This record gives sequence, C-alpha cells and structure tokens, in this order.
Amino acid sequence: MNAKEKIMTRSTIAEVFTIAAVTALALAVAPIAKAEGKGCSNATLKGTFADKDTGFITAPPAMAGPFAGVNTETFDGNSTVTGTGIGSLNGNIVPVTQEGTYTVNPDCTGTYTIQISPLGLTAHGFFVIDDGGNELQIVITDPGTVITCIARRQFPVGDSEQ
Repeated sequence: MNAKEKIMTRSTIAEVFTIAAVTALALAVAPIAKAEGKGCSNATLKGTFADKDTGFITAPPAMAGPFAGVNTETFDGNSTVTGTGIGSLNGNIVPVTQEGTYTVNPDCTGTYTIQISPLGLTAHGFFVIDDGGNELQIVITDPGTVITCIARRQFPVGDSEQ
C-alpha cells in the first residue's frame, strides 16, 4: 500500500468514526427531546392504582422488621391522593386507609405525603412516573425505612373502564 492509499484509508476511517459519533449522538438526544416534549403534571396522575410495597423498617426498634403491603391509591389529578389497603409488619396484619397530597414535576418525578390511619403515621415518598402514566416506581424516604413500591394503573389510559 503506497502513502496515498494509506492517507485515503485513514481519511475513510475518520469519516466512518465521525458518522458513527454523530449518529450515536442523534440517537441519544432524540429520546430526551421526546420525553421533554411530553412532560408531566399533577393531572398525569388521575385514576386508581394498585400498589405493592415491600421492604424493611429498621427504626424505631419496636417496629423493626420486614414489611409488605398492598393498596389501592386514587389520585384526583389535582394533588390529592386517598387509599385503602392492608400491611404486614413482622407478620402483624393491619388494614389501613390513607389520605394525602402529591406533587408531580415536569420531568415526571414527584413526591407525596400521606397520613396512615389507624396507625397515626405519616409517610413520605419519591416517585417516578413510568409507562406513559400507567405505572409509578416509588421509594419511601422516611428515615428508618427501606421500602420500595410499584403502583400500576388499574384501568390503563384509554381503557373503557377509565
């Protein structure tokens, strides 16, 4: 291979890498632009979700142990959430009701605060809206808890039951 062919080969390789880099960048930016165009608000959460909770309570020591629960949570689209369900802490079963408020950010993350009766507890959570508003990925943010939750819309958007 002569010097001219080596230069052309290097030039072709550089062009291929440049095209690959530009393509990768375009593919990476497109989903971000699409997500930013959609955006979320409190109205994104409107309807009833089935919620499954699992984890541990580590403090206070009197409550420490494994936790599981299932609930329905109804979001009104304006910032109020209500729910009913059942929890199991160390195998002790407790039916509960919940009332609280939530806030959704434009990036489809959010927070909520709920009062849990008859336990007299207040819980705080951080969530990410997923699957076009049909699912929430949740982590409880109170000290002494390691609890994650997945909430799925009972009747997905567009379903005749909605």
